[in-house]
Amino acid sequence: MRKGKTHEERYGPISLAPLRSLLAPLTGLTLFLAVWQGVASQIDTSLGKFPGPVETWQQFTNLIEEYQQEKVHEQKFYEQQRIRNEKKLQENPNAEIVWREYRGMPTYLDKIQRSLITVASGFLLGSLIAIPVGLLIGISKTAYSAINPIIQVLKPISPLAWLPLVTIMISAVYESESPLFDKAYLTSMFVVMLCSLWPTIINTAAGVGSVTRDMLNVSRVLRLSPLTHLRKIVLPCTIPSMFPGLRISLGIAWMVLIAAEMLAQNPGLGKFVWDEFQNGSSQSLARIMVAVVTIGIIGFLLDRLMLLAQRWVSWDKTATLR
Repeated sequence: MRKGKTHEERYGPISLAPLRSLLAPLTGLTLFLAVWQGVASQIDTSLGKFPGPVETWQQFTNLIEEYQQEKVHEQKFYEQQRIRNEKKLQENPNAEIVWREYRGMPTYLDKIQRSLITVASGFLLGSLIAIPVGLLIGISKTAYSAINPIIQVLKPISPLAWLPLVTIMISAVYESESPLFDKAYLTSMFVVMLCSLWPTIINTAAGVGSVTRDMLNVSRVLRLSPLTHLRKIVLPCTIPSMFPGLRISLGIAWMVLIAAEMLAQNPGLGKFVWDEFQNGSSQSLARIMVAVVTIGIIGFLLDRLMLLAQRWVSWDKTATLR
């Protein structure tokens, strides 16, 4: 006589789909690491063996330790200031107290933060320009005829060509005794903006062109105002094409940023790679590999973030987005 139901009878058959979905990426990652280690062990350079996954991980932990040590130094610096100021106030309650800002060396995590702030600024500024322009040339044939040649000429220009022009322009225009932003940051940001906005313009215009004649007729019958027509008809039809353009633009922005930081000396990941290359120590190759892996992982996470935003704003929740 059976005492109770089995697990399968209570909860249904066990699904292997989650396990299968994890198995493929784990297998691919394992094979990639094995190939990386095998190839790296065969390459000798003037600085020693080419770093494999193990050496790269060791340098990553070293960089984290350097960050932690720098934070300890920062805490000690402010603690010493506090003790000194308290002693000064005890001797003279009217004494003038000065708090100095800690100016230690930027750590690896500080440089990651700097790069993220720069790429976010350039991408958002580019999107604020690209989306309205894409809507305009998608709606108006006259605007398309006037602007499209300019887009096609500017689109293939390399960030290395933009960088000297942007640097000279910012140096000439942005002069201040107490600047809110440093010139290296502004140079990198504007280069990112100039190189990343084109896919968003093109895809947004293509999305406007996908609005069906039936939807346009509905707008005419209802006599929608231009703003309501844009909000109720054009934008919902444009979003499925706009977001792939935004994802491509964000990927280009992140890729361009590294080159821009190298040449503009903006203290982010690009400058970190350049400094390690110039340093030429026995640890430099492994540290550069840490930066390369970090750049790739952050690029992947930025793409996933944009994909989540696309799913959130998309009206068709059943559509498969990859």
